Amino acid sequence: MFLEQGIKNENKFWKYLLGSVFIITASFVGQIPLTLAILYQTIVNKTPYPTSETGIMEMFESNVTLFLILISFVFALAGIYFVVRYIHHQTVLSVTTSRPKVDWNRILFSFALWGAFTAVITVLFYYLNPEDFVINFKPIPFAILFIIATLLIPIQTTTEEYVFRGYLMQGFANLAKNKWFPLLMTSIVFGVMHIFNPEVSKMGYIIMVYYIGTGLFLGIITLMDEGIELALGFHAANNLVGALLVTSDWSVFQTHAIFKDISDPSASIDVILPVLIIYPIMLLIFSKKYNWTNWKEKLTGEIVIKN
Repeated sequence: MFLEQGIKNENKFWKYLLGSVFIITASFVGQIPLTLAILYQTIVNKTPYPTSETGIMEMFESNVTLFLILISFVFALAGIYFVVRYIHHQTVLSVTTSRPKVDWNRILFSFALWGAFTAVITVLFYYLNPEDFVINFKPIPFAILFIIATLLIPIQTTTEEYVFRGYLMQGFANLAKNKWFPLLMTSIVFGVMHIFNPEVSKMGYIIMVYYIGTGLFLGIITLMDEGIELALGFHAANNLVGALLVTSDWSVFQTHAIFKDISDPSASIDVILPVLIIYPIMLLIFSKKYNWTNWKEKLTGEIVIKN
């Protein structure tokens, strides 16, 4: 069983706090290239030092900014490997899945399903509300974006899934010895992590329903499927396809995407719709394909400690 793989007497919760600090520190180390680039711009090119995230985003060409931001996740992912192996003395497989090996077909199926859905919905929105979009496609910048995004966005999303649905979910399970608490806590922490995104300041805190709801959905498919493979595929598709298809002046990443959303952002039914309707449909599809049963036990049951 997935959570049980991290339940060990020596895996005290303080180790997860220590490990989290190490992973965050590794991420900060990964931000050194961005910091050096900013210093170069301010010292050599006399550009005013940015005082906000928006200022940082506008300081460089968007492909350069995307690369400099995403590179920190490479360091964070290495930090996860170190923490799992040398602080908790576990294998990376043990925080990935309960199966004998990683099921790549699950990752690919989840990626294809959500990627196709995202692409279809984006094109549909464009044709239904053409006044809200402009064609932003430029061949060479888009080609560079495609390379950067394809290489680094899966690393970003994989890092986040290992932190929340792998590492911290097992950590909270060690603390609470049940399954509902890790599911709830990782969903809340995942949502709160996005609180400083520019979308929140534009749409208000109601959008946190979407972020926490997405964390809850990813946690549910992890517990029901006994591994993070489906979450890995979903999260990668969500961020990668989104970065390639649509950008805006108020999104967390400004990219050379195919479309640019020029509408005035506001929180409406599209914030609640995924959580209340689309995610349950996805759960139904996954449950039918992978024959999920015993939902109550897998999502809320107690964990028996094995010495």
